[in-house]
Amino acid sequence: MASKAVIKVSDLRKNFAKTKAVQGISFSVAKGSITAFLGPNGAGKTTTLEMLEGLLKPSGGTIEVLGFNPVKKPDEVKRRIGIQLQTANYYQFLRLKELLVLFASFYNRKVDADKLLNIVGLADKKNAYVDQLSGGQKQRFSIVSTLVNDPQIIFLDEPTTGLDPQARRNLWEIIAEIKRQGKTIILTTHYMEEAQYLADKIFIIDKGKIVAQGTTKQLIAQLPNPYRIEITSAKKIKLEKLRALSGVISGTVATNTTGEYEYSLGTKNIHQTLPAVVKYLEKEKIAFEDIAVAPSNLEDVFLTLTGKELRD
Repeated sequence: MASKAVIKVSDLRKNFAKTKAVQGISFSVAKGSITAFLGPNGAGKTTTLEMLEGLLKPSGGTIEVLGFNPVKKPDEVKRRIGIQLQTANYYQFLRLKELLVLFASFYNRKVDADKLLNIVGLADKKNAYVDQLSGGQKQRFSIVSTLVNDPQIIFLDEPTTGLDPQARRNLWEIIAEIKRQGKTIILTTHYMEEAQYLADKIFIIDKGKIVAQGTTKQLIAQLPNPYRIEITSAKKIKLEKLRALSGVISGTVATNTTGEYEYSLGTKNIHQTLPAVVKYLEKEKIAFEDIAVAPSNLEDVFLTLTGKELRD
């Protein structure tokens, strides 16, 4: 049975002077799920979240968060959600435990600060100041600070930006554990692997519009070439010959730092294309150092839909 939608959005729009930041998007978010919004800089994803949170008033359309309109009933919405921002400033002279107690008081609540800190592995830091924490610890604390009001929905805006791979992976596990506790999580991220690992559903936004949505598998399946055959060769191969092989949809070539040629062939039918590639290489007596088969990933989907140009 489908999960109940805790967020419903219809024809949502937001204009800033002459800029149409969000242009008529509609979607819903299922209870107890993790939903990721991906998009280039300026695509409208953070603006969308700020309207859901009641921080921005829409120019048009409707929003329903847990049954409430965040414009008409902002206090009802804010009591039921938690927001973790990209950067946060904390009171300099309060310890972590004291900060959580203070934040809970804003909601007229009492909180077990030790229990919350234990969730993110900071129990031993309860008497530390924020300035004494590492980058990863600060990010973990910023997430646990969203839990002081026992929210039903948690908004995370690029939660792992600037973290090393170990700290990022640790934070993923924390986010997944929070979901297992029945929370609904909505996040924005620039890390494709983060969305691929965490999200039950992904929305890709570009120029204020949703250009694709679905699970990672569903999005990849929409690509014309969901598989890649990658060849590394010391000898140059005629790219047009590779592109003409059975099942090949696309092909590119580049040189690496050692001067070898790296070929990438896109295909929809790996069982048809791989034998044709191997047969051709053997026929041409081409020695290759490496040949690999890889499924396309979320980054391939993202770049296909939004392009490769840099965005400011």
